[in-house]
Parts: sequence; C-alpha cells; structure tokens
Amino acid sequence: MKTALQILCVILFNDTEIIPVILTALYIGGLWGLLRKSGIRGWWALIPGAREYQLSRCAGREPEGRVYSVVTIVDTIFTLVLQLTTVAEMDIDSPVIIEELMSRFLLISVALIPIAITQFFYGIRIWSGLIQVYNVRRSWMLLTLTVYTRWIPALVWGFVPGYQPEWQVEDFKAEMARLASSGSARVMDEGLTVNLKERSVTEFFQKKILLRDIHMSIPQGHMVLLLGGSGAGKTTYLNAINGYEKADAEVMLNGSNMYKQYKKMQYEVGFVPQSEMMREKDTVLYTLLDAAKLRLPKDVSARQRRERVNEVMNIFGLQPVKNNLVEKLSGGQKKRLSISMEFISNPSLFILDEPDSGLDGVMARELFVQLRKIADTGKIIIVITHTPDRVIDLFDDVIVLAKDSARTGRLAYYGSIEDARAFFRRDTMEQIVKSVNRKEEGGDGLADEFVMRYAEVQHG
Repeated sequence: MKTALQILCVILFNDTEIIPVILTALYIGGLWGLLRKSGIRGWWALIPGAREYQLSRCAGREPEGRVYSVVTIVDTIFTLVLQLTTVAEMDIDSPVIIEELMSRFLLISVALIPIAITQFFYGIRIWSGLIQVYNVRRSWMLLTLTVYTRWIPALVWGFVPGYQPEWQVEDFKAEMARLASSGSARVMDEGLTVNLKERSVTEFFQKKILLRDIHMSIPQGHMVLLLGGSGAGKTTYLNAINGYEKADAEVMLNGSNMYKQYKKMQYEVGFVPQSEMMREKDTVLYTLLDAAKLRLPKDVSARQRRERVNEVMNIFGLQPVKNNLVEKLSGGQKKRLSISMEFISNPSLFILDEPDSGLDGVMARELFVQLRKIADTGKIIIVITHTPDRVIDLFDDVIVLAKDSARTGRLAYYGSIEDARAFFRRDTMEQIVKSVNRKEEGGDGLADEFVMRYAEVQHG
C-alpha cells in the first residue's frame, strides 16, 4: 500500500494535475490581495470555504457567501475522496475491490454535478458584486466564469494599485459604529421608549447582527408607520419591542420595563400578525370570548369578560354578525375580528403587521380610520403596510429601517411624515422605501447614506 506521502505526491505532482495546482496558487494569491484591500486578513485566502465567505463580504454578498462556502467545502471533500479512490485503484489488484471503488467513484461523480451548478451560479452573484465594488466593466465577468481564468481578475484587482474597492468591510463597520447613537432616547413616563443596542444571532460560526443602534421615544396617542424593504428587520424590531425575541435593549412602556416585567406587560401589548389564526367553525362571539379568557388577567370575572367582548364588538362593528360563523364572514370582517381578538386586553401598545392585506382600498381605508380613532384615545399604534400612501394622512410619524452594507438593520429615520419627505427628498412613502433598498432589489441603494446622515443629525 502506498504511504500518505506517496498519495499526496501523486495528487499534487501528477502531470495532469500540476497546471490546476499552479492556477489555484495564483488564484489564492490574488484573493489574499483582494481581502487585504477590503480590510480583511489575507490569510483567510488559504482556507477553502472560509475564503469564499470572506470574499462574499468584500462583494457585499454575505448571504450568498454562506451557501457558496458550504458548497465549496462539500465539493473539496468529495473531490479529495475521488482522488484518493483513483490512487487506491492504482495499488489494488483485486477485481472485486476495484469494482466497489468504481461504483463509489461514479456515485460521488454524479453528486458533484448539482454541487458544481450551485457553485457556478453563486459564484456569478459574488463576482458581480465585486465588479460593482471595484467599479470595473462588466466584461470582466467573462474571466470569472472558469477556474482557468479566474486568477486573472483576482491578481489584477488584488495587487494592481489602480484597482481599489469603493469601501472596506472593516472600515465601513468602524465608521458606522462611530456614527451610531452612543446616547439613548429619553425615557418617558407616558409612551414607548426603545433603546436597542443590538439584536444578534449566531450564524455560520460567527455573530450575525440583525439590528443595531435604534433609539426612539414614541408619545401616547401616536399612530406610527413602520417602513423598510425586505430583510431590513421590521419583524425582528417588532418582536424585540413586544418581548417575544429579547435583544440587547431597554424597552420602556409607560414607565415599566418590558423585559424585566414581562409577565405584567404582556397584557399591555397587542400584536396582530399578518396571518389570521381563527377557528372557522366558531361564531364571532365565542371566538372573542375564548380570546378574552387567554388575554385578560386570571382575576377578571366571566361577567367582566363578556362586557369587554361586547365593548370591543361595538368598537369594530361586529355586533350585527356576532352569531355568524367565522367562515361566513367577509374579508374585512375577518380582519376586524382578528384585530378585536388582540384588542380585548385593551393594550397600551398595539402592533399590526399588514392589517390591510387582502382588502380593497375602501375597506382598508375604513380599517385605518378605526385605528386612528383608537390612537386618539391615547394608545400607541405601530403598523406595517405595503400600501402606505393611500392612508398616510392618518399617521403621525414614520420609522424607516434599512439594511446597511453589512446587511444589518439600521434606523434610517424616525420622525413626522412631512419631515421624512424633506429628509429623503421624496414625495411618497413608496419612493422612500425604494431609496433605501439595494440596487439588486430594484432600489436606489442609498441605505448607508441615509443611515449615516440620520446618525449625524441625531448627534447634532
């Protein structure tokens, strides 16, 4: 049997393998320079899988990089197994063993096909990002499509002084951290105060920050619109506010700490998700009575629960259909019932995720008018909607979240509707969202600019 050293020599120095080895070395050298230009340690280029992930960070394509790096590691393992199988065949005389090795060889070869396809398409995404970062012609993409030419752009961009990235990964993080709100919003005795330092998860063997540096105070009686593109962190932000997913934050509602007094505060927050969770065969009345049992404190009597249910049905116009089955309700009635279920507890903070989903303009307008009336009683209402401009006159303030270049949700703006139009120099809320969305998502790609500008305004 051959020794491990002999096997390694055959793999590396076989005549058919020496050229790919040289090209790989040139490619790794180029990546070393690329990573260093972007503020990342160059030695990451030596580690298969890790170098692909770090390169995706330079390109602003971190999500694609996670997939690409995992696929690359699997490909590396499978390729090594194939090579070792080939070497083993050279040293084995038994036809039975050779036949078994050949069957495994074919099985692994077939498995490599989808891996190669995935690598190809994710590689295109990452290199197209680098083309944007280095501001070079798209024709460079042709050289990145094959391992036999990919080393050329890697070496040129990595070591030719004339090619420089428009931003550095580490420097960008440092700049954003410098401009982060180091202070905090003033805690109000009446109203909602959010001082969120960060909300993070451990993902792909490293800390992934989902939200960072969000500070604001919302007075009682305000109806607030929450804007942001896909992945900007709107749902994560709402979950942090209502205590469902705790963040490194202090959330105060009318002087009480949401996290430290969660058991008490859960009755003060109502959250209406986009999807409706109701039993179709129950009546409106029994649906709300069941909701009252769940959402009102244990010491509330049956009579008090029924009185509260009647009060809520009157507010949302459900008295005429109280004995109707849920499945017989119209779309607008179902929405009002879904909202009523959460409003049973008479929350001080009411959060609604796309309450107008599936409703026409007239029905949506009627629903938001009702929410405006509720806010006018002293409640704080925060709403996500994908059609904000048709009801924007009913809102007091707007929160705009945006993904920065590190794919972290940041506060791009919080304030009045009119001031938002002036800040973003946009007339509509949809135009504001477009301005902070990434270019590949159909936006203007100005998230970093507005995040930093708002931070500077906050710092005075």
